[in-house]
Amino acid sequence: MDKENALVVFQGKNIRKRWFNDEWWFVISDVVAVLTESVNPSDYLKKLRKRDDSLSEAFKGEGQLVPPLGLEFDTAGGRQMLQCWNTIGILRLLQSIPSPKAEPFKLWLAQVGYERIKEIENPELAQDRVKEYYELKGYPKEWIDKRLRGIAIRQELTEEWKQRGIEEQRDFAILTNEISTATFGKTVQEYKQFKGLQKPNQNLRDHMGDWELILTMVGEKATTDITVAKDAQGFPQLQQVAKEGGDIAKNTRTELEQKIGKSIISNENYLYLAEGKKKKIKDYKED
Repeated sequence: MDKENALVVFQGKNIRKRWFNDEWWFVISDVVAVLTESVNPSDYLKKLRKRDDSLSEAFKGEGQLVPPLGLEFDTAGGRQMLQCWNTIGILRLLQSIPSPKAEPFKLWLAQVGYERIKEIENPELAQDRVKEYYELKGYPKEWIDKRLRGIAIRQELTEEWKQRGIEEQRDFAILTNEISTATFGKTVQEYKQFKGLQKPNQNLRDHMGDWELILTMVGEKATTDITVAKDAQGFPQLQQVAKEGGDIAKNTRTELEQKIGKSIISNENYLYLAEGKKKKIKDYKED
């Protein structure tokens, strides 16, 4: 989905990965857990490094482990820096782990890299993969179309932010919250709590209804266009523009709510999807 926080699956087990410096980086403990089925992959890895001096040296090798701490991922304890290796590093790790899954994992690793190369050459393939993912989860086709369009609009906005001086994840989050607060009167985290989302890695947009997705797109598209029109540069200017873009979505929401006589903001979500059918959870109470 979001290439910044992507998951891949090997034999039913999740492996977190991140596209960084034009290549995939994999969370080492996730790989160890898959190959060894250890209940404590971090401890297993520590013991492995003590037994294999060459592996321990490889952890210090330039270009292998992301220095100095790793890459940031969602965890049960919130956002944390996790140790990662690129494909070369993971292949080195495979040499030290006696596992019958080693060879299948190598083939899987090659396939993951190959699919990413194909997606770079043809972005429609990535969109098809995302669409298939949502279909398997049981989301309605009409919702999927809106979600995919929203992803494209979001990417366009973040690219503008990057070109205009935004680099830190914290700043991206602040700007996103400016749009969300202006549009819905809630930060992203407040909105997640309102919808009853408990896990850090649950994407709020995956639990939005039609109008919530549409208004999110309006706010982000407006922010992009205003940013370009004003040639806004640097965090302070971009923060102001983000609020302006969100205000446009807010005005749309307010006018529509007046016409239909009810709020568009809903605590309904898509927490439970099974057998291709949508099941919404209702009656959450706002904190």
